[in-house]
Amino acid sequence: MEMRTLGASGIAASAIGLGCNNFGGRVGLDDARRVIHSALDRGITFFDTADVYGERGGSEEILGKVLGPRRRDVVIATKFGMAMGDGLEGASSRYVTRALDASLKRLGTDYIDLYQIHYPDPATPIEETLSALDALVRQGKVRAIGCSNFAIFQLVDASRTSNSLGLARFVSCENEYSLLNREAEQ
Repeated sequence: MEMRTLGASGIAASAIGLGCNNFGGRVGLDDARRVIHSALDRGITFFDTADVYGERGGSEEILGKVLGPRRRDVVIATKFGMAMGDGLEGASSRYVTRALDASLKRLGTDYIDLYQIHYPDPATPIEETLSALDALVRQGKVRAIGCSNFAIFQLVDASRTSNSLGLARFVSCENEYSLLNREAEQ
């Protein structure tokens, strides 16, 4: 399997990753176990999930259970910020920390390799979000940060903010892109 580095993070991951968005919803534990083990057998080391996948954390729980001691052999990317219900959503400093602690517990790990904001939060200044993420990197709970579904102007703003304040920078941008959805090319 070809390996690639996530931006300037130094984190090496397989060029092909496994999206885990159906685990805990359409795909139960036993089937997920087969899929994850098959991926590992083929050299896939990058696993992408989010706190909302699998009906409020089911995907993270399954991934954590199945990986167990193999967790140290893989790169886990998870996302935060989408509505989890009960007002749990967004990218405020308080919520970022709360969401991370919940993801760590569900995944059964003490760190996340790549922690990504799922969607921009118009109610929270990017400085606040990036400061919270930077604190998590400095604490060793997160190795690198990224974003998902950001427009180019939002990426530029985040990059300028990180540079001007000396904060951790996004090393990845995960936007939907396929033969059916080519909006990212815009």
